[in-house]
Amino acid sequence: KGNLWRPCYRSLLATNEMMRPPFILHSLCCAGIFVGLANAFPAFMPPRQLQPANARHVSSSARHVPSKPTASVARTRAAMRARTLSLQLAASNSNDGSGEAETNADSETAEEEEESIDIAADDRLRRVRLPRATTIEWGTDLSFSFVYIRALEPAGAADLSGEVAVGDQLCELRPVLENGKDGTPISLIGAPFDTVMSAFATLDKTVREVDLVFFRGTKEELKELCTGDSGGSADSETITITVLQNKGGKDEAVRTLTAPAGCNVRQVLVDNDINVYQSVTRWTNCKGKQLCGTCIVNVADGAPNTNRKSMDEASTLRENPEGYRLSCVTFAYGDVTVETFP
Repeated sequence: KGNLWRPCYRSLLATNEMMRPPFILHSLCCAGIFVGLANAFPAFMPPRQLQPANARHVSSSARHVPSKPTASVARTRAAMRARTLSLQLAASNSNDGSGEAETNADSETAEEEEESIDIAADDRLRRVRLPRATTIEWGTDLSFSFVYIRALEPAGAADLSGEVAVGDQLCELRPVLENGKDGTPISLIGAPFDTVMSAFATLDKTVREVDLVFFRGTKEELKELCTGDSGGSADSETITITVLQNKGGKDEAVRTLTAPAGCNVRQVLVDNDINVYQSVTRWTNCKGKQLCGTCIVNVADGAPNTNRKSMDEASTLRENPEGYRLSCVTFAYGDVTVETFP
């Protein structure tokens, strides 16, 4: 046993000698001498890989280079200008009897697209010039169109102007060019949220200010103003839902339903005695509370006329085709075609 434990005992003694203060002080002195020699003779040190001094700056500036508007964005802008609802009609009605309307149709259309909204047409319209960073938080309803002011940044440019308020509907964007002249107006009445954000994002980098036209009122009131219908005609608010039942089966049938814009798809189908549930879930479902995930329909046509999928709905249908929707949380704002039992 003595011979067995003797090496361990000697190792303990050696460790004890190394932990004494003189040994530690000697080690520190050696380390200091080595560092001093390294600083005095850098040629003996291995080369370091140095980054250029402006590497971070180049990377940062590269991320902020404004991209040029793509052809699709340009087409979208043209479509928005052509789709400008009849707010300008009040100023152009006096020319309705002109005999040159047919011969100069193309030129008049081009001029109309370049015209800005006449805010004198209605007292609820107002034009405000704001910095490009408007300090406005934008919002929409479930249709993701008709963008309005959701909130104002306290003490921001929009808030201090006193000309806009929460709930105002965005109607037009017109950039102020570097030379102080007005740029081409972009109609944003009823435009999708992504289109509005793209209109701001694709402005030229020299644009510092923008002229915005707002409507003080609700979306329905803005529609009435655009259509010239103060009575609130039901036809302009009615959509068509085409239902294809049991596709591919012997009892395949097609039904056409009319409903108000913004209706819930499941509710419309159930109210018209169309079953959206399979098997026993017809009696065990959650009654449209988005708890069971069994009221699945396929939006075969008109998907852009419905609201977007929420995170919960997308997670529930993550293994299904893109057109599959939970009808209990699907709202239709335009004509759509749906298939039951997909």
